[in-house]
Amino acid sequence: MMKQSTNIFLVGPMGAGKTSVGRQLAKALKRDFVDSDKEIEERTGVNIPTIFDIEGEKGFRSRESLVIDELSQRTGLVLATGGGAVLAQANRVALQSRGIVIYLHGSIEQLYQRTHRDRNRPLLQTDNPKQRIAELLEQRDPIYREVSDHIIETDGQTVRKVVTEIMQKLSED
Repeated sequence: MMKQSTNIFLVGPMGAGKTSVGRQLAKALKRDFVDSDKEIEERTGVNIPTIFDIEGEKGFRSRESLVIDELSQRTGLVLATGGGAVLAQANRVALQSRGIVIYLHGSIEQLYQRTHRDRNRPLLQTDNPKQRIAELLEQRDPIYREVSDHIIETDGQTVRKVVTEIMQKLSED
């Protein structure tokens, strides 16, 4: 049985449901929920696209690593990370060593359906967002799998069903 102090970290591509699932999971487990992207926005006072415009992806990733390092040192937290958080080795080490990592996996089609109208996703501001999602997933999927303790398929699943499946996996740990 998992300890109440154990952190749960959600990783996966944008549109996989990390924030929605994380909120409900935290509620079910009676824990605090934090979304690393929202935390960065609160700390900087601007949205993610503005950070990308001013500092580029490199500047954003640097901020992201600081926030993940700090948040992952708390206890009893459910943390939804940004889609690219796993790219930094330091983030992978922090997540793997400080909690249980759950990869929310979705198909390219589902991720596209959930994100294509969202203007708050700088990496998708391209002529072919579906192709961009496919490229990002091809690059990041092996990393998500490597860093994760559990992989949960989200295609065609409700948030409640995904949360139930995660709770089941956690009870087996």
